[in-house]
Amino acid sequence: MTQHDYYQRQTCRMCLSKQLEPVVKLASTPPGNHFLSKDRLDTAEIRYPLELVFCRTCHHLQLGHVVNPVILYQQDYSYVSSTSDKFIQHLESYARQMMDKYQLTKNDLVVDIGSNDGTCLKWFKESGMRVQGVDPADNIAQIARNSGVPTLSEFFCPDIARKIVDECGKASLITSHNACAHIDDLESVVEGVKILLDEKGVFVFEVGYFLDVFNQTWFDTIYHEHLDYHTVEPMNHLFKRHGMQVVSVERISPQGGSIRIHVRKYTDDIDVDGSVNELIALEKEKGFHLASTFHSFENKINRVKMRLRELIDGVKHRGHCIAGFGAPTKATTLMSHFEIDNKDINFIVDDNPLKQGLYTPVSHIPVFSAGAIYQEKPEYILILAWNFADPIMHKHQQYAKNIGRFILPMPEPVIVFS
Repeated sequence: MTQHDYYQRQTCRMCLSKQLEPVVKLASTPPGNHFLSKDRLDTAEIRYPLELVFCRTCHHLQLGHVVNPVILYQQDYSYVSSTSDKFIQHLESYARQMMDKYQLTKNDLVVDIGSNDGTCLKWFKESGMRVQGVDPADNIAQIARNSGVPTLSEFFCPDIARKIVDECGKASLITSHNACAHIDDLESVVEGVKILLDEKGVFVFEVGYFLDVFNQTWFDTIYHEHLDYHTVEPMNHLFKRHGMQVVSVERISPQGGSIRIHVRKYTDDIDVDGSVNELIALEKEKGFHLASTFHSFENKINRVKMRLRELIDGVKHRGHCIAGFGAPTKATTLMSHFEIDNKDINFIVDDNPLKQGLYTPVSHIPVFSAGAIYQEKPEYILILAWNFADPIMHKHQQYAKNIGRFILPMPEPVIVFS
């Protein structure tokens, strides 16, 4: 491991302050999406620090160490949006809402930052709009291009924004789903958005909301791809510094709990929704302006670890088999910090074909298709993709009826009996 692989950031991504205080330290891990083929199981895996720091100036929570994004996104990246029916439905609903709310018309340009396999842009294209995706993971971007969604295999920045403007014109809508938390240089992204956006256009993006993470102890959303743990107050400061304005914020359900932030270029008569100040007030009520709040969060995480370990150890002591359901990036954080490995979980099933036949980082648990739970008949299934727990349990009612039980790891480990 070299400093070319990662570095320790000295300034806040939102306000550039150097007043950073370490508040949460988790087990070091490899990149959570770097699954292994069988012939690589004996290869040493490089692990990077996983530590949250708190900005005492603007109150932003963020990763202190930054892994080279080429390592994260351009080597063996395996997340695709289209493997979750629930998320596909969310993106379709989002597209319909944006077309209606902002009265988008045919030939308007819609650009998606972190466009993945093009699932979101597909809905805009089918309605006659021009679309352009930007995503650094070339293998995933190629999937989008193959489906007819033009996609640049690049990291979004001012130069890419100018390239799109030169070739396609200004954008009426710029969108992004769970990508802005992955970007170290947010200054560059905001400047790029400002260049690309039409004067009356809007930037609408979704990110996980740390308030929900905090309330539910969903600490496993902390991993190297997620550099920022967003709340509204710091985000508001960021855009104001760049001559833009957060005009409204919606709380939405994907990824366990997210916010959808609407941003426009600043004008004297800009209309700001009351939702912005309402959420800033709620964050202050929760103590998100105090470092001590996040120190206590680390203690909550370790209490959940103790309880889940007791549950798993009890099940294994009785001679039962445990499988996992879902191999998301966050599972690497959970299993590493909770010291769960292939002695605890026999196998994991996942609907993403890019992960099937591989092994999880660190824990080296094999990943199969969902049919394996009916062939192997494990007595328990630990749902690692907890944000999709309801549709998983609904889809596999036959398992719960005839074979075994589901375990939910958080916010409080529990066995589901029906």
